[in-house]
Amino acid sequence: MVETSEARLKRMRMRSWRRGTKEMDLILGPWADEKLAVLDEATLTLYDALLEENDQDLYLWVSGALPCPEVYADLLAVIADFARSRHLNVRA
Repeated sequence: MVETSEARLKRMRMRSWRRGTKEMDLILGPWADEKLAVLDEATLTLYDALLEENDQDLYLWVSGALPCPEVYADLLAVIADFARSRHLNVRA
């Protein structure tokens, strides 16, 4: 059975909010809520692959503690910037 685009976005949004760690829930969930619907197909496919990665690795990559795989570099930079700006707005 082929997954519809609506079902795919719903699955990806759910996986963004229901990670293995609360930190990644709070980083990926809001980003997915705001950005998934406007991403092009290539970026959606890349983000779908990113969701398969281990949360501990993802957190280290997003936080800059470890370099991320080159394939994810641009996408993770966008997600990290979004998370930082969101955090700064909450604290202000």
